[in-house]
Amino acid sequence: MLYRALLGIDLAAAAVALFFFLWGLTDGTALYAPGAWFLLLGGIAAVIGGGIALRRAGRPGLASAVLSLLAIPAVGYVVFFGMLIILNPRWN
Repeated sequence: MLYRALLGIDLAAAAVALFFFLWGLTDGTALYAPGAWFLLLGGIAAVIGGGIALRRAGRPGLASAVLSLLAIPAVGYVVFFGMLIILNPRWN
């Protein structure tokens, strides 16, 4: 159950990153740093692929640990911006 939740979070984060990459390709801003984009997308793919490969190899605990490398920061990002929206802090 934990593995599937982490995999779902990772796939959502990958979809967001891919969306912004494709958006950057359409307006030309992704062309300024293609190496950084390919490193970012390659890292995301490596985490997801590594988690799936470890699960298939019979190592579900290690697979969950690998998937949490991307899932924990993604959840933290969503929680942080959710708090900003709900609490409406003063920035002055």
